[in-house]
Amino acid sequence: MSTDTSDRQQTKVREFMQLLPLTLAVAGLPAAGEGKYFNEGQMENRAATLKLAYKVARAIILDIVK
Repeated sequence: MSTDTSDRQQTKVREFMQLLPLTLAVAGLPAAGEGKYFNEGQMENRAATLKLAYKVARAIILDIVK
């Protein structure tokens, strides 16, 4: 069971990494300027945006495959 769970987790990580370029494009988040940093609230908002963008990117790929 542990190996099955580990394999599934590795598959999910690979899928996420493969979709990362599309996810970032869908999210449309600007990069931080040189020497500028995001505060905690900004990082949380960006993380939420990336989560939603990942769901959209995955849906795009699944729709294309159909």
